[in-house]
Amino acid sequence: MSDPIAPHPSKLDLLTLEGRLIVSCQAYPGEPLRDPRTMAQMAQAAVTGGAAAVRIQGITDLEQTRAAVDVPVIGLWKDGSDGVFITPTLKHALACAAAGSDIVAIDGTRRPRPDGLTLAETVSALHEQTGALVMADCGSAADAKAAADAGADLIGTTLAGYTGERPKTDGPDLELIAGIAVLDVGRPLIAEGRIHTPAQARACVDAGAFAVVVGTAITHPATITGWFADALA
Repeated sequence: MSDPIAPHPSKLDLLTLEGRLIVSCQAYPGEPLRDPRTMAQMAQAAVTGGAAAVRIQGITDLEQTRAAVDVPVIGLWKDGSDGVFITPTLKHALACAAAGSDIVAIDGTRRPRPDGLTLAETVSALHEQTGALVMADCGSAADAKAAADAGADLIGTTLAGYTGERPKTDGPDLELIAGIAVLDVGRPLIAEGRIHTPAQARACVDAGAFAVVVGTAITHPATITGWFADALA
């Protein structure tokens, strides 16, 4: 395998995210909070609480959130629900960048992409045509290494437990986080996925994560309510 491609130069100083919390503000179709203005307000609330960046899904949500907050915005576009569906094509990625994303999150696995481009071709084109950085949402250490080789600027554990390569853990996949940290792919490692408590967030940093993304436990009241209702039942 070729040597890893150097990170893309950007005006965004990633050091401002080191050891910090990134909050994912997303609502699923059909939910009461599924409204771009609501997600922008959720992002504002997260920033007020100390979030160093926010992660936002959908073009209109991105546009409204970009206008509402001053912190870095990680943008993605989910299209579908199976296979490669997190910003699955270059077209999706370019749209996220145009909507104001400082960082575009894309599927960073080794699976075939719907538009036929390789991950490296997608990352390279996004770098050439925009000023955005690229976060590769990975599901394994092999994904992380391949994504770094492809030129991704950040590596996320977003898809751990969802691609068939690793079991779905009850909480964050700390074993994977530690394994990627030891592998030292030369990119900031962003822990994401099933991080439900402050202690788990801290554990991710202790395992080697550069920063931590928390979504459901902060911004998804239906799920949080369910946790309490189930406990009482």
